[in-house]
Amino acid sequence: MTRYRALVRPKIGLVLPQWEGRLFGPPEPPALRWSELQSMALAAEDAGLDSLWLVDDLLPEGDPPKGFWEGWTLLAAVAAVTRRVEVGHLVTANTFRNPALLAKMADTVDEISGGRLILGLGAGGDEYEHRAFGFPWERRVARFEEALQIIIPLLREGRVDFQGEFYSIRECDLRPRGPRTTGPPVLIGALANARRMMRLTAQYADMSHGFLAFGRSTPAQVAPLRDALDAACLRVGRDPATLARPMAVRVELELDGPIGHMFDTEEPIRGSVDEVADTFWRFADEGIAHLMLAVSPESHAAIEQIGRVIQLMDRGRPA
Repeated sequence: MTRYRALVRPKIGLVLPQWEGRLFGPPEPPALRWSELQSMALAAEDAGLDSLWLVDDLLPEGDPPKGFWEGWTLLAAVAAVTRRVEVGHLVTANTFRNPALLAKMADTVDEISGGRLILGLGAGGDEYEHRAFGFPWERRVARFEEALQIIIPLLREGRVDFQGEFYSIRECDLRPRGPRTTGPPVLIGALANARRMMRLTAQYADMSHGFLAFGRSTPAQVAPLRDALDAACLRVGRDPATLARPMAVRVELELDGPIGHMFDTEEPIRGSVDEVADTFWRFADEGIAHLMLAVSPESHAAIEQIGRVIQLMDRGRPA
Protein backbone atom coordinates (compact mmCIF):
# COMPACT_ATOMS: atom_id res chain seq x y z
CA MET A 1 0.00 0.00 0.00
CA THR A 2 1.28 3.47 -0.85
CA ARG A 3 2.45 5.23 2.31
CA TYR A 4 2.59 8.82 1.09
CA ARG A 5 2.69 11.01 -2.02
CA ALA A 6 6.33 11.91 -2.63
CA LEU A 7 7.09 15.48 -3.66
CA VAL A 8 10.89 15.12 -3.88
CA ARG A 9 12.09 13.01 -6.78
CA PRO A 10 14.24 9.96 -6.04
CA LYS A 11 17.89 10.02 -7.02
CA ILE A 12 18.42 8.36 -10.40
CA GLY A 13 21.49 6.23 -11.17
CA LEU A 14 22.73 4.17 -14.12
CA VAL A 15 24.24 0.68 -14.11
CA LEU A 16 27.13 0.82 -16.60
CA PRO A 17 27.22 -2.18 -18.99
CA GLN A 18 30.62 -3.73 -18.22
CA TRP A 19 29.80 -7.20 -19.56
CA GLU A 20 29.93 -9.16 -22.81
CA GLY A 21 26.63 -9.15 -24.71
CA ARG A 22 23.51 -8.60 -22.63
CA LEU A 23 23.64 -9.17 -18.90
CA PHE A 24 21.58 -12.38 -19.16
CA GLY A 25 21.99 -13.44 -22.77
CA PRO A 26 24.60 -14.70 -25.23
CA PRO A 27 28.12 -13.21 -24.91
CA GLU A 28 27.74 -11.08 -28.04
CA PRO A 29 28.40 -8.29 -28.86
CA PRO A 30 31.82 -7.92 -27.24
CA ALA A 31 32.18 -5.98 -24.01
CA LEU A 32 32.48 -2.22 -24.34
CA ARG A 33 36.03 -0.89 -24.13
CA TRP A 34 37.03 1.49 -21.36
CA SER A 35 36.88 4.48 -23.71
CA GLU A 36 33.22 3.68 -24.43
CA LEU A 37 32.34 3.14 -20.76
CA GLN A 38 34.08 6.39 -19.86
CA SER A 39 32.07 8.20 -22.53
CA MET A 40 28.82 6.76 -21.13
CA ALA A 41 29.80 7.71 -17.56
CA LEU A 42 30.50 11.31 -18.56
CA ALA A 43 27.31 11.47 -20.63
CA ALA A 44 25.29 10.27 -17.63
CA GLU A 45 26.84 12.90 -15.40
CA ASP A 46 26.18 15.63 -17.99
CA ALA A 47 22.57 14.42 -18.35
CA GLY A 48 21.93 15.03 -14.65
CA LEU A 49 22.00 11.49 -13.30
CA ASP A 50 22.92 11.21 -9.63
CA SER A 51 24.96 8.00 -9.51
CA LEU A 52 26.84 5.37 -11.52
CA TRP A 53 26.93 1.68 -10.63
CA LEU A 54 28.92 -1.40 -11.56
CA VAL A 55 28.47 -5.07 -10.72
CA ASP A 56 31.12 -7.31 -9.20
CA ASP A 57 30.86 -10.42 -11.34
CA LEU A 58 33.85 -12.04 -13.05
CA LEU A 59 32.60 -14.99 -15.10
CA PRO A 60 29.02 -15.99 -14.20
CA GLU A 61 27.70 -19.34 -15.34
CA GLY A 62 26.25 -19.52 -18.86
CA ASP A 63 26.47 -21.48 -22.09
CA PRO A 64 29.10 -20.26 -22.70
CA PRO A 65 29.94 -18.20 -19.60
CA LYS A 66 30.52 -14.52 -20.28
CA GLY A 67 33.11 -12.16 -18.94
CA PHE A 68 32.90 -8.90 -17.01
CA TRP A 69 35.51 -6.21 -16.53
CA GLU A 70 36.76 -6.39 -12.93
CA GLY A 71 34.53 -4.15 -10.83
CA TRP A 72 36.85 -2.39 -8.39
CA THR A 73 39.50 -1.54 -10.98
CA LEU A 74 36.79 -0.09 -13.19
CA LEU A 75 35.14 1.76 -10.32
CA ALA A 76 38.39 3.55 -9.46
CA ALA A 77 38.62 4.71 -13.07
CA VAL A 78 35.00 5.90 -13.10
CA ALA A 79 35.59 7.76 -9.82
CA ALA A 80 38.66 9.46 -11.30
CA VAL A 81 37.01 10.78 -14.47
CA THR A 82 33.71 11.97 -12.95
CA ARG A 83 33.15 15.02 -10.75
CA ARG A 84 29.72 14.91 -9.14
CA VAL A 85 27.93 11.55 -9.28
CA GLU A 86 27.98 8.99 -6.49
CA VAL A 87 29.65 5.70 -7.45
CA GLY A 88 29.31 2.15 -6.19
CA HIS A 89 28.71 -1.56 -6.81
CA LEU A 90 25.53 -3.63 -6.85
CA VAL A 91 27.12 -5.33 -4.97
CA THR A 92 30.72 -6.29 -4.06
CA ALA A 93 31.18 -10.04 -3.61
CA ASN A 94 32.73 -10.43 -0.16
CA THR A 95 34.28 -13.77 -1.11
CA PHE A 96 36.49 -12.25 -3.82
CA ARG A 97 38.69 -10.20 -1.46
CA ASN A 98 40.10 -10.16 2.05
CA PRO A 99 37.73 -7.91 4.07
CA ALA A 100 40.48 -5.74 5.57
CA LEU A 101 41.89 -5.16 2.09
CA LEU A 102 38.38 -4.38 0.84
CA ALA A 103 37.99 -1.69 3.51
CA LYS A 104 41.35 -0.27 2.39
CA MET A 105 40.22 -0.30 -1.25
CA ALA A 106 36.94 1.41 -0.36
CA ASP A 107 38.66 4.19 1.58
CA THR A 108 41.09 4.70 -1.31
CA VAL A 109 38.33 4.92 -3.94
CA ASP A 110 36.46 7.29 -1.63
CA GLU A 111 39.60 9.45 -1.68
CA ILE A 112 39.81 9.29 -5.49
CA SER A 113 36.15 10.29 -5.79
CA GLY A 114 36.32 13.08 -3.23
CA GLY A 115 33.82 11.36 -0.93
CA ARG A 116 31.32 10.04 -3.49
CA LEU A 117 31.57 6.27 -2.85
CA ILE A 118 28.69 4.12 -1.63
CA LEU A 119 30.16 0.80 -0.49
CA GLY A 120 27.86 -1.94 -1.78
CA LEU A 121 28.43 -5.30 -0.09
CA GLY A 122 27.01 -8.79 -0.52
CA ALA A 123 27.82 -12.41 0.26
CA GLY A 124 28.61 -13.41 -3.37
CA GLY A 125 26.13 -15.02 -5.71
CA ASP A 126 27.42 -17.31 -8.51
CA GLU A 127 29.05 -20.67 -7.80
CA TYR A 128 30.58 -21.12 -11.26
CA GLU A 129 32.77 -18.01 -11.10
CA HIS A 130 33.86 -18.86 -7.56
CA ARG A 131 35.09 -22.25 -8.74
CA ALA A 132 36.64 -20.79 -11.89
CA PHE A 133 38.73 -18.25 -9.97
CA GLY A 134 39.44 -20.41 -6.92
CA PHE A 135 37.34 -18.49 -4.37
CA PRO A 136 35.54 -20.27 -1.51
CA TRP A 137 31.86 -20.87 -2.16
CA GLU A 138 30.67 -22.73 0.93
CA ARG A 139 29.19 -20.88 3.91
CA ARG A 140 29.16 -17.53 2.19
CA VAL A 141 26.81 -15.85 4.66
CA ALA A 142 28.90 -16.99 7.63
CA ARG A 143 31.97 -15.54 5.92
CA PHE A 144 30.08 -12.34 5.21
CA GLU A 145 29.02 -11.97 8.84
CA GLU A 146 32.66 -12.17 9.94
CA ALA A 147 33.74 -9.80 7.17
CA LEU A 148 31.30 -7.13 8.36
CA GLN A 149 32.87 -7.30 11.81
CA ILE A 150 36.14 -6.31 10.12
CA ILE A 151 35.04 -3.88 7.41
CA ILE A 152 32.68 -1.77 9.53
CA PRO A 153 35.07 -1.09 12.45
CA LEU A 154 37.95 -0.37 10.07
CA LEU A 155 35.91 2.22 8.17
CA ARG A 156 34.13 3.74 11.16
CA GLU A 157 36.94 3.66 13.75
CA GLY A 158 40.10 3.14 11.67
CA ARG A 159 41.27 0.04 13.53
CA VAL A 160 40.27 -3.58 14.11
CA ASP A 161 41.64 -6.69 15.81
CA PHE A 162 39.60 -9.76 14.93
CA GLN A 163 39.93 -13.52 15.19
CA GLY A 164 37.20 -15.63 13.66
CA GLU A 165 36.67 -18.94 11.93
CA PHE A 166 37.45 -17.58 8.45
CA TYR A 167 39.50 -14.42 9.01
CA SER A 168 42.31 -13.39 11.33
CA ILE A 169 43.01 -9.64 11.25
CA ARG A 170 45.55 -8.52 13.85
CA GLU A 171 46.09 -4.90 14.97
CA CYS A 172 45.07 -3.53 11.59
CA ASP A 173 45.04 0.26 11.18
CA LEU A 174 43.40 2.00 8.22
CA ARG A 175 46.00 4.63 7.26
CA PRO A 176 45.97 7.09 5.61
CA ARG A 177 42.29 7.96 5.78
CA GLY A 178 40.06 9.09 2.96
CA PRO A 179 37.96 12.27 2.95
CA ARG A 180 35.35 10.95 5.43
CA THR A 181 36.66 10.02 8.87
CA THR A 182 33.98 7.35 9.28
CA GLY A 183 34.29 6.08 5.70
CA PRO A 184 31.63 5.79 3.01
CA PRO A 185 28.03 4.73 3.66
CA VAL A 186 27.48 0.97 3.48
CA LEU A 187 24.81 -0.61 1.28
CA ILE A 188 24.01 -4.31 1.72
CA GLY A 189 22.14 -6.36 -0.88
CA ALA A 190 19.64 -8.89 0.45
CA LEU A 191 16.50 -10.67 -0.75
CA ALA A 192 13.26 -10.48 1.23
CA ASN A 193 13.32 -14.22 2.02
CA ALA A 194 16.96 -14.21 3.19
CA ARG A 195 16.30 -13.78 6.91
CA ARG A 196 19.94 -13.95 8.02
CA MET A 197 21.05 -11.41 5.41
CA MET A 198 18.17 -9.19 6.47
CA ARG A 199 19.45 -9.33 10.06
CA LEU A 200 22.96 -8.35 8.97
CA THR A 201 21.52 -5.52 6.90
CA ALA A 202 19.56 -4.21 9.88
CA GLN A 203 22.64 -4.45 12.11
CA TYR A 204 25.28 -2.92 9.85
CA ALA A 205 23.94 -1.14 6.75
CA ASP A 206 23.15 2.49 6.06
CA MET A 207 21.22 1.39 2.95
CA SER A 208 19.57 -1.83 1.82
CA HIS A 209 19.63 -2.58 -1.90
CA GLY A 210 16.48 -4.24 -3.20
CA PHE A 211 16.78 -6.53 -6.21
CA LEU A 212 14.04 -5.91 -8.75
CA ALA A 213 16.29 -5.39 -11.76
CA PHE A 214 16.11 -8.95 -13.06
CA GLY A 215 12.37 -9.51 -12.82
CA ARG A 216 9.28 -7.35 -12.35
CA SER A 217 10.30 -3.72 -11.99
CA THR A 218 7.01 -2.40 -10.60
CA PRO A 219 6.23 -0.28 -7.52
CA ALA A 220 3.88 -3.01 -6.28
CA GLN A 221 6.91 -5.26 -5.75
CA VAL A 222 8.40 -2.93 -3.15
CA ALA A 223 6.06 -3.67 -0.24
CA PRO A 224 7.22 -7.25 0.59
CA LEU A 225 10.87 -6.23 0.67
CA ARG A 226 10.10 -3.07 2.62
CA ASP A 227 8.06 -5.00 5.18
CA ALA A 228 10.77 -7.66 5.58
CA LEU A 229 13.37 -4.95 6.20
CA ASP A 230 11.12 -3.17 8.69
CA ALA A 231 10.66 -6.43 10.61
CA ALA A 232 14.41 -7.14 10.57
CA CYS A 233 15.12 -3.67 11.97
CA LEU A 234 12.59 -4.10 14.75
CA ARG A 235 14.06 -7.48 15.71
CA VAL A 236 17.47 -5.88 16.34
CA GLY A 237 16.04 -2.77 18.00
CA ARG A 238 16.59 -0.38 15.11
CA ASP A 239 14.24 2.32 13.87
CA PRO A 240 13.34 1.22 10.29
CA ALA A 241 13.29 4.87 9.21
CA THR A 242 17.08 5.02 9.68
CA LEU A 243 17.68 2.43 6.91
CA ALA A 244 17.62 3.99 3.42
CA ARG A 245 15.95 1.93 0.66
CA PRO A 246 17.48 2.28 -2.81
CA MET A 247 16.16 -0.04 -5.53
CA ALA A 248 17.57 -1.45 -8.77
CA VAL A 249 15.05 -1.61 -11.65
CA ARG A 250 14.94 -2.35 -15.37
CA VAL A 251 13.91 0.35 -17.85
CA GLU A 252 13.11 -0.23 -21.52
CA LEU A 253 12.93 3.01 -23.48
CA GLU A 254 11.04 3.90 -26.65
CA LEU A 255 14.03 4.36 -28.93
CA ASP A 256 15.11 3.10 -32.31
CA GLY A 257 17.48 0.15 -32.25
CA PRO A 258 17.59 -3.31 -30.65
CA ILE A 259 16.25 -3.85 -27.15
CA GLY A 260 18.05 -6.32 -24.91
CA HIS A 261 16.05 -8.50 -22.55
CA MET A 262 17.54 -10.04 -19.43
CA PHE A 263 14.76 -12.61 -19.00
CA ASP A 264 11.87 -13.59 -21.26
CA THR A 265 9.54 -13.18 -18.27
CA GLU A 266 10.79 -9.81 -17.11
CA GLU A 267 8.53 -6.81 -16.74
CA PRO A 268 10.67 -3.68 -17.10
CA ILE A 269 9.48 -0.11 -16.82
CA ARG A 270 8.39 0.97 -20.31
CA GLY A 271 6.97 4.02 -21.98
CA SER A 272 7.41 7.64 -22.90
CA VAL A 273 9.33 10.21 -20.85
CA ASP A 274 6.11 11.16 -19.02
CA GLU A 275 5.18 7.53 -18.35
CA VAL A 276 8.62 6.62 -17.04
CA ALA A 277 8.63 9.72 -14.81
CA ASP A 278 5.23 8.75 -13.42
CA THR A 279 6.50 5.27 -12.56
CA PHE A 280 9.57 6.71 -10.84
CA TRP A 281 7.28 8.93 -8.74
CA ARG A 282 5.27 5.87 -7.72
CA PHE A 283 8.46 4.16 -6.54
CA ALA A 284 9.13 7.27 -4.44
CA ASP A 285 5.62 6.93 -2.98
CA GLU A 286 6.72 3.52 -1.71
CA GLY A 287 9.69 5.01 0.13
CA ILE A 288 12.36 4.43 -2.53
CA ALA A 289 14.70 7.42 -2.49
CA HIS A 290 17.25 6.17 -5.05
CA LEU A 291 16.61 4.18 -8.24
CA MET A 292 19.48 2.43 -10.04
CA LEU A 293 18.56 1.79 -13.66
CA ALA A 294 19.59 -1.10 -15.87
CA VAL A 295 18.57 0.47 -19.18
CA SER A 296 17.78 -0.98 -22.62
CA PRO A 297 19.04 -0.10 -25.13
CA GLU A 298 22.52 0.45 -23.66
CA SER A 299 23.29 3.65 -25.54
CA HIS A 300 23.93 7.38 -25.35
CA ALA A 301 20.43 7.96 -26.70
CA ALA A 302 19.00 6.08 -23.71
CA ILE A 303 21.08 8.19 -21.31
CA GLU A 304 19.80 11.36 -22.98
CA GLN A 305 16.22 10.18 -22.57
CA ILE A 306 16.75 9.40 -18.88
CA GLY A 307 18.14 12.92 -18.63
CA ARG A 308 14.85 14.23 -20.04
CA VAL A 309 12.95 12.19 -17.45
CA ILE A 310 15.04 13.82 -14.70
CA GLN A 311 14.46 17.30 -16.15
CA LEU A 312 10.71 16.66 -16.18
CA MET A 313 10.72 15.40 -12.58
CA ASP A 314 12.82 18.35 -11.43
CA ARG A 315 9.98 20.68 -12.51
CA GLY A 316 7.88 19.14 -9.77
CA ARG A 317 5.27 16.45 -9.53
CA PRO A 318 2.02 17.03 -11.42
CA ALA A 319 -0.95 17.73 -9.18
